[in-house]
Amino acid sequence: MTVTAPNVLAEGLHDYRVADPAIMVIFGGTGDLSGRKLLPALYNVSKQRLLPAGFAVVGAAIDDLTDDLYRKHAAERIRQFSRTQPVDERVLDAFLSSVFYMKVDFSKLDQFKALARRLEELDATRLIPGNRMFYCATPPPTYETITEQLKAAGMTEGSGYHRIVIEKPFGFDLKSARELTQILQHAFPEDSVYRIDHYLGKETVQNIMAFRFANSIFEPVWNANLIDSVQITVAEDIGIEGRASYYERAGAMRDIVQNHALQLLALVGMEPPLAFEANAVRDEKVKLLRAIRPITDEQVAHATVRGQYTKGWVMGEHVLGYREEKNVSPGSLTETFAALRLFIDNWRWANVPFYIRAGKRLPKRVTEIRIQFKRPPHLTFGREATQELDPNAITLRIQPEEGISLKFGAKVPSAGLRIRSVTMDFQYMTSFLVGVPEAYERLLLDCMIGDPTLFTRADEVEAAWRIIDPIEAAWRDGRPPLGMYAAGTWGPPAAAKLLQADSREWHRP
Repeated sequence: MTVTAPNVLAEGLHDYRVADPAIMVIFGGTGDLSGRKLLPALYNVSKQRLLPAGFAVVGAAIDDLTDDLYRKHAAERIRQFSRTQPVDERVLDAFLSSVFYMKVDFSKLDQFKALARRLEELDATRLIPGNRMFYCATPPPTYETITEQLKAAGMTEGSGYHRIVIEKPFGFDLKSARELTQILQHAFPEDSVYRIDHYLGKETVQNIMAFRFANSIFEPVWNANLIDSVQITVAEDIGIEGRASYYERAGAMRDIVQNHALQLLALVGMEPPLAFEANAVRDEKVKLLRAIRPITDEQVAHATVRGQYTKGWVMGEHVLGYREEKNVSPGSLTETFAALRLFIDNWRWANVPFYIRAGKRLPKRVTEIRIQFKRPPHLTFGREATQELDPNAITLRIQPEEGISLKFGAKVPSAGLRIRSVTMDFQYMTSFLVGVPEAYERLLLDCMIGDPTLFTRADEVEAAWRIIDPIEAAWRDGRPPLGMYAAGTWGPPAAAKLLQADSREWHRP
């Protein structure tokens, strides 16, 4: 008999929080998001023994399915998309016993009332005290209908908690974001509205705060005195993946920059919160977003870049240009690449540029934050000895290889004096010998527990749109012009010029 030794590096990594029994209703329960992310995440939370006893999942969609057929569908998706492979069939069977299905046409109130009766039956049989999580795994235009039907069917109040979870984008601009907030708050109090941005559930994103505020050696240098610039890159090698109807309306700015990229900027730049607690953390993020200097109409052409990919080669594969994608207009002006130069008007970050770039069909899939430090004020060792020396830098890698690297100078082993840049790396997988949990695992558990720290608050959404709206308005007027870039390259030439104008260049991931 072989005895597996315990992983001492993973000791204490379990989640100590306990959730109360609840029912999670997934609207769009047969859709792509549910199959790829939500059901596999719930299975893995169950595998970690973190689901409360009596917890139940109810898929709600237009498909005509029974409980057994939906369980079969769920099992297929979990086996295909679970991060832990192979799937533990005993855990899967136990999880599936808590999975149910209801056919629901979102336009029909009587079907929502039937759903309410089904949930009450499950309360009685599974000893659930009325707790509800309503997850909208559906297109944003359906949020209003679902919310209003839930209220009309009497499912937004009563015993237990009642929470609604919605996916980004949270509105199309500032005006629509405010309208969406009013609709949601008409049925649910703000502290029961969970706006989910899966980037905030990634381990390395959460580790930004741990890195800054749990280590005394980094926070004192995290300011304009020593930092030269900050670069945030959110690069994808894929195209629009058949989502032309959404992407033609959104573009890279609304799809990535307004939410993911600005969230990363807020975490990198915010002041230390009083505690790792929902309001304290989110208050500081809102302060940071409000301190970002608006890009005026006159500055848009010099501080922003927009681009669109043409045909090219990505990872050895020939791919179509954006305008050749299915259901994309041949004359589309939608940007698939966006870059910005932003400044934060506060004492910590005065005159430090923050560069953001995000795009599709770039050479590789990578998300990272690069903290570039200033060069030493005096070349003690002379120019010849330091010609191979780059400025110090900290790189926070969000995906695909989660970790942190520090670049610093070291003497080359030789008789002479030469100093060269070297890198010190930390990687989650090699340090803790455990797989990194999927973002949805953490976020779904947080929602069950009632911890909104990693979810986006209404004023945070509005602060982000105030930054983006003026840029979008100028782009609609054709300023700056749309630049083309071949698939498999790092964006249009104007992206490089954006930094060259400041005597800087993009870091190559």
